[in-house]
Amino acid sequence: MLYDVIIIGAGVSGSAVAREVSRYDISACVLEKCEDVCEGTSKANSAIVHAGFDAAEGSLMAKLNVEGNEMMDKLARDLDFPFRRNGSLVVMFEGDDRSKLEELLERGRKNGARDLRIIEKEELHSMEPNIADDAVAALYAPTAGIVCPFNMTIAFAENAFANGVEFRLNTEVKAITASKEGYVIEAEKHEAFTGPETVRIETKAILNAAGAYSDVIHNMVSARTHHIKPRRGCYFLLDKTAGSFVEKTIFTLPNEMGKGILTAPTVHGNLLVGPDAKDIDNRDGVNTTAEELELVRASANRNLKNPPLRSVITSFAGVRAHEDSGDFIIEECPDAEFFFECAGIESPGLSASPAIGKMIAGIIADRFGAVRKNEYIETRKGVLNPASLSDEERSELIRKNPAYGNIICRCEMVTEGEIIDAVTRPLGARSLDGVKRRTRAGMGRCQAGFCSPRTMEIISRECGIPLYHVTKSGGASALIPNETLNDKYVIG
Repeated sequence: MLYDVIIIGAGVSGSAVAREVSRYDISACVLEKCEDVCEGTSKANSAIVHAGFDAAEGSLMAKLNVEGNEMMDKLARDLDFPFRRNGSLVVMFEGDDRSKLEELLERGRKNGARDLRIIEKEELHSMEPNIADDAVAALYAPTAGIVCPFNMTIAFAENAFANGVEFRLNTEVKAITASKEGYVIEAEKHEAFTGPETVRIETKAILNAAGAYSDVIHNMVSARTHHIKPRRGCYFLLDKTAGSFVEKTIFTLPNEMGKGILTAPTVHGNLLVGPDAKDIDNRDGVNTTAEELELVRASANRNLKNPPLRSVITSFAGVRAHEDSGDFIIEECPDAEFFFECAGIESPGLSASPAIGKMIAGIIADRFGAVRKNEYIETRKGVLNPASLSDEERSELIRKNPAYGNIICRCEMVTEGEIIDAVTRPLGARSLDGVKRRTRAGMGRCQAGFCSPRTMEIISRECGIPLYHVTKSGGASALIPNETLNDKYVIG
């Protein structure tokens, strides 16, 4: 099959583009090297929807951040993912340069961020009592918000799929060559337990949304090389008992490496602290280090009064795709016709992603002379959470489907019915981490210590695969090491 466009990468940007491209009479396919969507930068970030005051005036980052922020309320309703405008504070402490705070205020206003203002010490401490005593002022941005990056990315992808976009997971691009029709992509199809298979895919156009690998993909077709520097950030995630420690997202004044270490509530009721910023060479280097986590800990202790760091339930790291130009690269490649770029998408990439999708899809549709479809599915429903229902509705749901009365994950109160939905829905989960991102099973205090065996059993049953083929996150991450336990093994 000859596709009109291949999208490389199923992170939040690639999935947002896929959804917007699916509005047009364009045949599209997403290639993703991992076993699920939302596997790279999109699954390990601060989950912040920025107001738009930080990026340089006139940059794509600034423009698309503000546009994406303004799109978020409707998107959350249409695509059924959690989003809350909790506001943010950039805090100035005694001895800090106030002119930097005023500069952020002026830049934000020029960028189009709404309702920004500087608040003084009394209002700041009234708003956030757990800020350190020597905090003297802050830039307050009420339009900032928090979101679930997993559900947001999955929602984009599922909606794109419902509108006709094909997804090929476990498919890693190895080479791209020009052809008479456009491009030929040589890829390696990875299937757990069977080994790789080489596939050739023909397309008229390519959209490069490969995150930390976007320069590798770009440099396969262009003589004008890009360079991505992987930038790692480490985080602490705290238990829900600490989730109300702050209401707003708390930043310190930014530096040359980014927005600094933040503290923020999550939409699910936890507390997040991080990230630091360290340039590394490994594009997949999401390991945490004691040194980096100590920087995060020290920052929290400096900025807050007695932060509840004993409530940490896990630490993790993400890699940001920092491009040398310092701005998003969104364009048709100047020396490679019909090769479109979505590169260097670091913070505020999550905030900007809806606008990025709309912008790139518009560019692609214009080049193809494509028209909008007469029929388009605008909405999507996520995994049903019985806890969101009234007692009467929940009882009726359980009466009709008893699986919704069977608790699998006790920490997050996730039911068997939710896990079945996560596995059997379009682009459904095939691993423990895939279920976790869709339902939160395994994200609680015990970090999957109790629910993993039962979740594995459900995946095995619903997918029709033996237990030893169930993985944590695809690839070689099987939890039962080999078939000596065979597919007759039953848990509990």
